[in-house]
Amino acid sequence: MRILITGGVRSGKSTYALQLAEQRFDGIKVFLATTIPFDEEMKHRVREHQRQRDGSYKTTEEPVEIHREVAENLILDCVTMWINNLFYYQKQHRCEEILSQFLSGLGENAIIVTNEVGWGNIPVDSQVRSYNELLGKSNQMIASQMDEVYLMVSGIPVKIKG
Repeated sequence: MRILITGGVRSGKSTYALQLAEQRFDGIKVFLATTIPFDEEMKHRVREHQRQRDGSYKTTEEPVEIHREVAENLILDCVTMWINNLFYYQKQHRCEEILSQFLSGLGENAIIVTNEVGWGNIPVDSQVRSYNELLGKSNQMIASQMDEVYLMVSGIPVKIKG
């Protein structure tokens, strides 16, 4: 089963991804982390996510070249940070190429976590607008190839596809 989990910041997406993986994936589970912990707050969040996985996952960290880390029983967490990294390394022009390669190599069992960031005002800053646009297009591209899509609202998963 290929699943996309989307929603707002801190809506329970990662926790739900782990729950679904435990319920639906047999064998070794792979966690593909895209976050680069630049500050103490992000380092704390990374440690909290690692604690939730409790050592029961093979963890791979890849901030940009996610297509090189495709595996069966995979959780990719998260697309939002991956696109942030593309902008940081000035590789946003490679987004569609990398994402296409990642999706074409994706196994039968995968969970992808992302965020919905475009539900508010249109940002004044052009770079933030570009980021939102690229994330929105990427989310659409991913969702079109998933069997199920869930929207997390206040910790509650709402199935919107499948």
